[in-house]
Amino acid sequence: MDALASRISDWIRERVLEAGAKGVVVGLSGGLDSSVTAVLCKRAFPDTTLGLIMPCVSSRGDVEDARMVAKKFGIETKEIDISNVFKLFLNCLEEGAAKEEVDRAVANLKPRIRMMCLYYFANKLHYLVVGTGNKSEIAIGYFTKYGDGAADILPLGDLLKTEERKLADELDIPGEIIAKVPSAGLWAGQTDEAEIGMRYDALDKILFALTGGDPGGTSSGCDRNLVARVKELMETSRHKRVLIPVFCAGSE
Repeated sequence: MDALASRISDWIRERVLEAGAKGVVVGLSGGLDSSVTAVLCKRAFPDTTLGLIMPCVSSRGDVEDARMVAKKFGIETKEIDISNVFKLFLNCLEEGAAKEEVDRAVANLKPRIRMMCLYYFANKLHYLVVGTGNKSEIAIGYFTKYGDGAADILPLGDLLKTEERKLADELDIPGEIIAKVPSAGLWAGQTDEAEIGMRYDALDKILFALTGGDPGGTSSGCDRNLVARVKELMETSRHKRVLIPVFCAGSE
């Protein structure tokens, strides 16, 4: 697995140098995806990797976990509390919207504001923005369009969540980060698996079956209802994975 880490770090370095950039900036949330990505970036660019910690009405524990990873691996960080920006922006858009217990339009403002911050520093420092999404989440569209889904490169984009956990262990990511319940922190008590409707282990098993020539998942022992759920998620999120459609004036 260390060979995989080296290959990914080499790939990051190659893509950045091809773009004529000097380094990378990545959001540090205190979760597994961002921790693994940041460590791989640090390997690729020991002196020009910047981690942004951007709490937004966030759990204090997440901030502390992000700091812990940064300290352990010597990653330079900047902390920017965007909570007030989020509240002001929301109040300008729709007064009282924040009172809703679960409002996806409101929740998705958080990753979109964070991405603006990432691109600000990337622009200022002549770095590339490194996304933290993995294959499991990308396949079903579990990311915010033009939020955490906006990036210049995606080092983990071809790794399933279960494969990423193995890589995290090899990279010596703290055990509490690996064991942490995955959450985007979009609202209090929000978890990835609850939103997706299944555990990552089940999701990855289905995705592996679908890409391996078992469209029904029956040969792989997958639950039929969950297979149907995954197929639906893949279809309805297709627009998130393709270039913006452009009308061709020359065609009839």
